[in-house]
Amino acid sequence: MRFQVSTDAKTDVVDVTDQVREAVPDGSDGTVTAFVRHTTAGVVVNEAEPRLLEDIDRFVAGLVPDEGWRHDELDGNADAHLRALLVGPDVTLPVRDGGLALGRWQSVLLVECDGPRTRTVDVVVRAD
Repeated sequence: MRFQVSTDAKTDVVDVTDQVREAVPDGSDGTVTAFVRHTTAGVVVNEAEPRLLEDIDRFVAGLVPDEGWRHDELDGNADAHLRALLVGPDVTLPVRDGGLALGRWQSVLLVECDGPRTRTVDVVVRAD
């Protein structure tokens, strides 16, 4: 399964748990991997509480200085590549009885580092 996510700002955090959940077949057990197909975005697991999403956004924006990178000579977004490098492009989650085996407060979040953009996320389910 594949889905797209539109982001609204240079750095942004979007809850994509429901889209990932839709890929999981009823009654299945195994794992599911969500992978963002871009070098300036990432996927993480954390809480989707609105104030925390803002904190994550601010944290990611502050991880790397905006300027002073060699890649900026090419297209001006080295900071986004470096932020995404730290976040990582994917998460793999357990699937039990056709559902994501997440903790009570856990959600799957797309982390945008070079927006606003439309991002593509691939979701692959592996059955036991």
